[in-house]
Amino acid sequence: MFLIQKVDTTIKKMKSHLANLITIGNISFGGASIMATINESYNNAVLFIFIAAFLDRYDGKIARKFNQESELGKQLDSMSDIISFGVAPALLMYEMTLKDYGTIGMIVTVLYIACGAFRLARFNITESNGYFCGLPITAAGAILTVSFFFIPIISTVFYMFLFPLLSILMISTFSLKKV
Repeated sequence: MFLIQKVDTTIKKMKSHLANLITIGNISFGGASIMATINESYNNAVLFIFIAAFLDRYDGKIARKFNQESELGKQLDSMSDIISFGVAPALLMYEMTLKDYGTIGMIVTVLYIACGAFRLARFNITESNGYFCGLPITAAGAILTVSFFFIPIISTVFYMFLFPLLSILMISTFSLKKV
């Protein structure tokens, strides 16, 4: 009887923290991507961002399924998003394309990260109405990361425009229906 009660309690606790554990996995892969970029393991960096995106796709669904949505989970998700879809892709693509542009390359990279942080902060203080305001940072990060595969065929000058364009789209006020 005691053992069954302990197992039941443990399962309930695991369900209540599953979404946050998935979010921790997201931020962990974002951090691993940053470390892979620093160590010039760019293919791994891309892979880790895609794994983070997969985890990000499901943390909210799991929270809603088990009715475990919380303010902590919302904030944790935003922290992981700035790492996994802000800093990680920006650093990766800076190293691959903008490093040779010196200060201007750094400025557009930091602009992207700052606009992503602004976008997430605005999202966190806005009531959910079924629409996103501006381009979600996850989408911007995915676009930036996918562009990695086009580096051999696209001039690096393209990225001097892509970074600011994604930055502007993230902080813009157009509405985009949530999927």
